[in-house]
Amino acid sequence: MANDQELGYLPRGPGVYVGVGTLIEEPCVLGKPPRGAASGELELRIGADSVIRPFATLYAGTVIGDRFQTGQGVSVREDNVIGDDVSVGTNAVLEAGNRIGNRVRIHTGCFLEMVSVGDDVFIAPNVVFADDLHPPCPCYAECVGGAVVENGVKIGSNVTVLPGIRIGAGALVGAGSVVTKDVLPSTVVAGNPARVVSKVSALTCSSGLMDRPYGTPVDRR
Repeated sequence: MANDQELGYLPRGPGVYVGVGTLIEEPCVLGKPPRGAASGELELRIGADSVIRPFATLYAGTVIGDRFQTGQGVSVREDNVIGDDVSVGTNAVLEAGNRIGNRVRIHTGCFLEMVSVGDDVFIAPNVVFADDLHPPCPCYAECVGGAVVENGVKIGSNVTVLPGIRIGAGALVGAGSVVTKDVLPSTVVAGNPARVVSKVSALTCSSGLMDRPYGTPVDRR
């Protein structure tokens, strides 16, 4: 069986393993044990060629893929599983229990707990995923659970997503929306509460630079 160095991980403190080429910009806290765990009891693994910027705190009990990037002041708690090519913006908080896919961008000031995020998802600044239907409930973790965000979803700034919501693949959530019901794939929702306003395929590019949003750039030669 290959050891950690052969797998491309280098030890950095008790239970902390960092991939080759990863830059840690001090000061950071890596491998902080969650409540009730001893130092080194749980592992933190960060993949290769990542950048962890100052004042980030990454807890033990989390596994992070390659080319991970943080802004400053990020907090990633225990029991997070994060894919490759993920960025988490300044002062964002990933509480326990998230499952994040590949090529996901989570911007500044976001809050996620027990959220499942697919691949190629864009989450704009200050998006909050609520985690408790009736706060403070001692059974919230066993209740409806966190939201599910399918592949290719785009969520605008200052959106609130209630617990247990599923946002279908390729959907677009307009800025400032409060999502209280499931969102069908490839639809555009907006408002408080969020309602369907369009299909993504029906959107037009107001700048004229693209044939349509998320389409092909217009050839102006």
